[in-house]
Amino acid sequence: MKVGFVGLGIMGKPMAINVLKNGYEVVAYDRNEAGISAIVEAGGQAGANGKDVAERTDVVITMLPNSPNVESALFDEGGIAEGLSEGKAVIDMSSIAPLASRDFAKRLAEKGVDFMDAPVSGGEPKAVDGTIAVMVGGEQAVFDKYESLLKTMASTVTLVGGVGAGNITKLANQMIVAINIAGISEAYCLAKKAGVSPENVYKAIRTGLAGSVVMDQKSQKIFDGDFNPGFRIELHIKDLQNVMDTAHSVNVSSPFSALAMEIMQSLKAHGHEKEDHSAVAEWYEMVNDIKLQED
Repeated sequence: MKVGFVGLGIMGKPMAINVLKNGYEVVAYDRNEAGISAIVEAGGQAGANGKDVAERTDVVITMLPNSPNVESALFDEGGIAEGLSEGKAVIDMSSIAPLASRDFAKRLAEKGVDFMDAPVSGGEPKAVDGTIAVMVGGEQAVFDKYESLLKTMASTVTLVGGVGAGNITKLANQMIVAINIAGISEAYCLAKKAGVSPENVYKAIRTGLAGSVVMDQKSQKIFDGDFNPGFRIELHIKDLQNVMDTAHSVNVSSPFSALAMEIMQSLKAHGHEKEDHSAVAEWYEMVNDIKLQED
């Protein structure tokens, strides 16, 4: 099986490298030449554009920022769809709007091409070590065909329903992550203002009911004031906007997600949109006039 990969950013590049490490041939394309160079250095091949990648491979994986980016990569002139033929497949591992996934699947089905939405969770560290979680929407037979490929990048790969279900699941994940980061930031500010070390609070509660993977991954970044991105605030805002749009379309009220998005939007307005989403702690520091770093 020859694998195409379009989108070689913070997540896509290490994911493509892990596919290579597991013995697959990879043809990759990105508008950023540095991304393509990294794949070539790892043993992959460079594609001229999306069409070229699709013509030379059996399945194309896309890993792009948002719905319009995926649509452009698929259907613009020189895009992936022009190089696809019956029996091939597209696996979109981007985090996009579920209705967009269903639209793309319908348009590709007219060419006899299979489609799955397979967004991921875990951030850059897990993309690098191949332990992301993948939540897949698609048909069982298509999932069975490509499950082994997806497992080259992941510790867990789960079929959660039909096309679009993967991105619904990812939205649920992003709701929980955003609210969790806000919750631990709020709690650490309370501790600091009350004269208790936030780091000691973390050590005391991390193995109890309040503990979480989010707490373990993000607390040290907060304590160090290190907000170099693993997952950028601007991308989390995009996901939470998709949460709100989807929630409203099915008549679900999501007040905590809305608040988390507004906190991130405030940070974006202050120029922090390129920082890691753990920088939500900076908003709490600002409104409480404290610093969570150790004195």
